[in-house]
Amino acid sequence: MKITEVKAIPVWVGTRNQLVVKVATDEGLVGWGESGVSGRELAVAGAVEHYAQFLVGRDPMPIGRLWQEMYRGQYFEGGRILAGAISAIDIALYDIAGKALGVPVYQLLGGKHRDYVPCFATTNATMGPPLIDEVKMLLSEGWDVIRTIPGEPRRHPDDDDTVYEPRETIGITSTWLAKVREAVGPDPVLGIDYHCRLSIAETASFCQRMPTGTLDFLEEPIRDESPEAYESLRTMVDVPLAIGEEFSSKWAFVPFVERGLTNYARIDVCNVGGLTESMKVAAMAEAHYIDLMPHNPLGPICTAATIHLAAAVPNFAWMEIRNSPTEQVENATCELFPVQPQQQGARFVVPDTPGLGVEFNEKLAAKQTFRFWEAPHWRRRDGSYTNW
Repeated sequence: MKITEVKAIPVWVGTRNQLVVKVATDEGLVGWGESGVSGRELAVAGAVEHYAQFLVGRDPMPIGRLWQEMYRGQYFEGGRILAGAISAIDIALYDIAGKALGVPVYQLLGGKHRDYVPCFATTNATMGPPLIDEVKMLLSEGWDVIRTIPGEPRRHPDDDDTVYEPRETIGITSTWLAKVREAVGPDPVLGIDYHCRLSIAETASFCQRMPTGTLDFLEEPIRDESPEAYESLRTMVDVPLAIGEEFSSKWAFVPFVERGLTNYARIDVCNVGGLTESMKVAAMAEAHYIDLMPHNPLGPICTAATIHLAAAVPNFAWMEIRNSPTEQVENATCELFPVQPQQQGARFVVPDTPGLGVEFNEKLAAKQTFRFWEAPHWRRRDGSYTNW
């Protein structure tokens, strides 16, 4: 069996792009992968085109060796763009291998540890009574792990939608999270994603304003370029941290795992280097008693790959899914992905179909014209830029 095509397909789904990668073979088997680098799809597509130059004509089955060749095959190793391309190709190669051997991908990773994959829901409700109502509604629907987002800062008459003052969110967010915990009791898992919007001092102030036990996890409060910054933060807060969705290699995870800087590994299979690299990160985390809490905000291919990863590792907590009573996946995914994992409430049953268990409608995607999507560019009131 030989690879005959490696093709990047940027496609608009709902409100932004997904970058799907197709790997085809001379035996008619096609594998599908996805890159996680949102908003820079054309850059990743360029990297995929480079890799295609030496992958076409090769045997798709020695996946680990091909991974090493892609990673080491240029002087400038690594980086998020290259890792996004490698991730998508790696996932597609596993899809081909599973189909060729007639087994689900998790069998190639050592077999399944669990029969279903539990998920967590995200509520975007405004900090106030609506938040309590949505959390209670999710609990009544069987979602017992719930993530929230920060409250809006105080708005001034001259503000527009691009103005964001991180410190102004701390008071309202901490106040209402404490009220949510009081309303729902000690059992539900409650977290928040601050999306790298705070500084170390702001994060400490935020946590100090809430009673101990309010939060079960605090996701990405500051940016992750500096492990030393998280080391400083770790001495100031006692809330479990969930970090890693932007990491593009096992090496990025090393200091956060070995120094105890994260308590949940927010691994993204479409960013970190695919399933090949994800399994290595999972083993490293297992050795330090850290569970995976995968980042999964993209499409059905990322969901399918993450399900197989979750099935194949012992140290797993919950998978992010953006389809719950408080968030709904756009109908376009059903047309573009006619075969995809089927969600059952707050979980996915681990599939037994060969490969990933997802298919892509390439003909429908070909009818689209590429359009750019840009993440919001936020600024403080003084005009300086801040994180989205």
